[in-house]
Amino acid sequence: MAERMIGVEVVYAGAEAPIRRRVEVAEGSTVMQAISASGIAAVLPAGAIDPARLGVFARKVMPDRQLRKGDRIEIYRPLLLDPMEARRRRAR
Repeated sequence: MAERMIGVEVVYAGAEAPIRRRVEVAEGSTVMQAISASGIAAVLPAGAIDPARLGVFARKVMPDRQLRKGDRIEIYRPLLLDPMEARRRRAR
C-alpha cells in the first residue's frame, strides 16, 4: 500500500522577499523533514534554519512536530533589534 502524502508549504521571510516552497511529504512527517524535503536550505544564508525559530501558522513549534495537510511552516529570522528598544527609539 502506498504512503498517503500531504501538501505543506515552507516559508522564509527574507529581508528582500519571501521564499516559498510547496512540498509533498508522507503523512506523519515532521517539521524538519518537510524543511529538508523542500530544499530551501540551499538558498538560505548559512545558519538560517535554527530549530528554536520555527513555527506553523505563526505559532512556535518544536522541530519534531508532526504536520497536517495544508500546514505552513515558517522559518523565522533572528531579531535585529529588541522590540522594547525599538519602541523607545520611536518614542524619542
